Amino acid sequence: MSLVHQSADPAAPQRVVVIGSRGFVGGAIVAELARAKIPSLALSSQDLDLLAPGADTALAAQLLPDDAVVIVSALTPDRGKDVATFMKNLRMVEQICAALQAQPVAHVVNIGSDAVYADEPSLVDESTPVTPMGFHGMMHAARETMLRAVVANNLALLRPSLLYGAADTHNGYGPNRFRRTAQSDGKITLFGNGEEKRDHVAIGDVATLVRLVLQHRSAGVLNIATGSSASFRGAAELVAAQFDTPVEIIPQKRGGPITHRHFATGALLRAFPEFRPTTLADGIAAAHRQMRDG
Repeated sequence: MSLVHQSADPAAPQRVVVIGSRGFVGGAIVAELARAKIPSLALSSQDLDLLAPGADTALAAQLLPDDAVVIVSALTPDRGKDVATFMKNLRMVEQICAALQAQPVAHVVNIGSDAVYADEPSLVDESTPVTPMGFHGMMHAARETMLRAVVANNLALLRPSLLYGAADTHNGYGPNRFRRTAQSDGKITLFGNGEEKRDHVAIGDVATLVRLVLQHRSAGVLNIATGSSASFRGAAELVAAQFDTPVEIIPQKRGGPITHRHFATGALLRAFPEFRPTTLADGIAAAHRQMRDG
């Protein structure tokens, strides 16, 4: 079901526990909560190893009945070790679910991925069937199912599209990698000519929407996207334009078919009518300034 507000008027939670607080997404959420003066408990893997025996008991001991919990912690895809990474990610949420059973909380928000949807040309919305095509998507779909079995009515499942921002340490294909290689090598390499279109989402938008979901105690499913898809070639050109010296954009031989993904964002706009997503041009310019200024 699409997102439903359990609190029509926004109100700050008593406390927000962010599990996975030192990652790219978790760090942005913690910073957004601080700006909004919402109390939080930031838990990183250094504070709580979700793969260690007894992690469920340790987590339950830190939870309070009035808490909201944001789940961001996940291992990124690891080529050649996909099955092992998949199982570790499920183990992590198994521990979280056990902790939530031992100590229920007021609200749970899970940060998943649009990888739960198949690569098909049709417009994606919250009613699109969950039919993942790879281990990463299957992992997120399985984690959602596990959380639904435990949390029931107070669960928000957020599914962001491709994220970018200056603090991202991953080197996935897209604006983050383009910016780094443009800076280090003066060039950007594309798959084919970068024809694929994707909906690129600024990390600040994710943090803002998580805060709004927390303030409204929203439950249900929400895709986080801008509603405007751009080609990777277009993204590369926007990145290149930020540099004072020329950046070469290099097409490469394509290894697979061209696929696109487009989102319908009606549910997001109905849930948060005053929210306006960051355009790709503005987001890339902001990320470049943050990278440049340190």
